[in-house]
Amino acid sequence: MKKCYFSNRIYKHTIPHDLNQEFSHSLRLYNRAMRTAYAWQTKHLRTGNKPYEGTLHLAIKKRFQLDDYYTNSAVQQANALRTSQKELQVLYLKQADVTVQSIQKKLKNERRKLTALRNMKQLIATGKPKLYKRMGYQMHQAASGAIYALHHKNETHIWFSLYLFEHRHLDKEIKHLKARIGQLQHRLLRQEQKKEKLKQTISSALFGSRSFFRKQYTMEQDQKSHVAWRQAFRHKRNARMTISGRKDAKRGNFVFQYDVPSQTLHIRSTTGRVLVLPYVYFPYGQDRVQESVATQLSCQNKKKYGQSMGWSIEDHGTYYLIKCMIEEPEHPLINYSKADGVIGVDLNYNHIASSHVNGQGQLLSSSCLYFSLEGKRSGQITKILEAEAIRLVDIAVQRNKPIVLEALDTTLSKSAGRYRNRKQNRRMSLFAYKKMQDGIHSRAAKMG
Repeated sequence: MKKCYFSNRIYKHTIPHDLNQEFSHSLRLYNRAMRTAYAWQTKHLRTGNKPYEGTLHLAIKKRFQLDDYYTNSAVQQANALRTSQKELQVLYLKQADVTVQSIQKKLKNERRKLTALRNMKQLIATGKPKLYKRMGYQMHQAASGAIYALHHKNETHIWFSLYLFEHRHLDKEIKHLKARIGQLQHRLLRQEQKKEKLKQTISSALFGSRSFFRKQYTMEQDQKSHVAWRQAFRHKRNARMTISGRKDAKRGNFVFQYDVPSQTLHIRSTTGRVLVLPYVYFPYGQDRVQESVATQLSCQNKKKYGQSMGWSIEDHGTYYLIKCMIEEPEHPLINYSKADGVIGVDLNYNHIASSHVNGQGQLLSSSCLYFSLEGKRSGQITKILEAEAIRLVDIAVQRNKPIVLEALDTTLSKSAGRYRNRKQNRRMSLFAYKKMQDGIHSRAAKMG
């Protein structure tokens, strides 16, 4: 299991100015190499011609005069981005299919309703009016004559004559339905065009985020504001760098080397200079990082039994943040046995339901853990769900039984909610299934 641990903040004013300049140069050069590798791959896929000679690794290394470790990490990150683009393209195609199905279903309902209204109008023209009760229409007899009504859940519309009912309601509804059907047909056509475009085009990425790039068109039109935006955009494009580890390295990485006793991180820049960051520690995982470094140092046959350690540095403006990515073994005493029964879990938007069953599948007890996510921010929702995951795993630990979760994919079901009712859509948006699942998996792996 891969784990990523965050370090403390290393503020820029606590380290020499030349080190900040060296870090900035390394981040900028690494990200330029990564973007160039991605652009060359995209051009090769679109045109069929390679814009470089030899392999991509050697071309990037020669172009930016980097060593093998920086070049390999930049090319790996470009490959990972290209792979993620392919997976996103498949996901977007599935979402487009679901959207097309929902539009077709809505079109069918609207056309059925339009046919019913036209039939009612035709019957009125023949002098034999007939109202469809399944659509909420009813005719009531009163002392003054017939009254025509349309009953909704919370209101009722009435017309005191057949003429008013026909011209003030039926004609308007038929005209409205025709326009709505036209809009749905246009949206269906656009979704079909979107599917064809996804199948034929090779997607690309905008580094620095597309939303931030578009902000240049909505800010104050003066030179100072645009210069400030350009500086912020360049910072976002060059703010992070990830170097993959090597099993045969002394400390799991040839660029980043962490000294445990002094808690200093030695980083070799793109120019070959060794930069030292003092007082680097990991508030949540210092013992894990120290254990990984010690294990790698004591390993005799590193090529066969060594453990790689990935490192990442992020520039957050006034401080740096270091991330350490290591491979951790699973808990040695994880309970997979279902002989004595399991704890079945059902995840919902406002509660987690659990059932305790024995080895024969007979229900012994059940419980619900309720919570409310209304009006909460993303960070608050994460903390609430983590607390409920801890409570659920504690129940399983007390009864010494494994947890069984349902496997759901809410990505496609959420994309089909344009024509559902608001209450159902609101509940679907509050259903943070992935966060619940990740929280339960993480806590269960820790407790065994």
